[in-house]
Amino acid sequence: MRTARPLHLLARVCAALTVASALAIFAGGCSPHDSDNITIGVKFDQPGLSVKRPDGSLGGFDVEVARYIAARLGYPPDRITWIEAPSAQREMLLRNGQVDFVVATYSITDSRRQKVDFAGPYLLTGQSLLVRADNTEIDGTASLHRNKKLCSVSGSTPAQRIKDRYPGVQLQRYDTYSACVEALRNGAIDAVTTDDVILAGYAAQNPGIFKLVGDRFSQELYGIGVHKGNEGLRQRINEALEEMKRDGSWQAAFQDNFGPAGFPMPEPPQISR
Repeated sequence: MRTARPLHLLARVCAALTVASALAIFAGGCSPHDSDNITIGVKFDQPGLSVKRPDGSLGGFDVEVARYIAARLGYPPDRITWIEAPSAQREMLLRNGQVDFVVATYSITDSRRQKVDFAGPYLLTGQSLLVRADNTEIDGTASLHRNKKLCSVSGSTPAQRIKDRYPGVQLQRYDTYSACVEALRNGAIDAVTTDDVILAGYAAQNPGIFKLVGDRFSQELYGIGVHKGNEGLRQRINEALEEMKRDGSWQAAFQDNFGPAGFPMPEPPQISR
């Protein structure tokens, strides 16, 4: 007569099988959530790139990229769940499985690659300066040595870069770029600095009020973050990005979101396979 297996052993076997099945699905590029929906992390507060409107809808270049990818993965707009992904929480959202992927001005860096994987890049940008439209004194980084007041966000790479490279600048650090832009509007500061596409979004939102000046003085490649080791999903996103470039959707999305600011359209960056 066969001896019955202890219940605790059966429970352990079932748990192991459940974990193995989940990992197999996740590694295959499927959603770690409800298979009928996909969850995407984006910013809620960056005009031109990703902003939540008063009616609750989302718009911007990053959002259009995310929607295009989701469609190519088989998820129409009504099957997308959007989650806010502030800069400091992007890795946590991915590692905890709270999102399937992140499209949130996510610069690809070596340190981040230790924690997550990246599809793309889908956009090349760099640090620049935003001033009031009537400003004639600031035309680039050389102007910053004239005791100007410059605003960036606390704890950000752009703020640290200014501190390291331009010690003569009066650097003001606020919690958000929108607060910096409001200070620029009312004359409390002379310029705002961060990636040029972020600044272009604010300029487009305020036609005739602000302008970008000077050349970019860094290089940032925005990528799409996925859970570490999810090679299947990463490759499928890369394929969607390639198609977005081929059919002109990438170019149309860029023009729609940054054209009003007079921001020149760049070439889409080469995708890293």
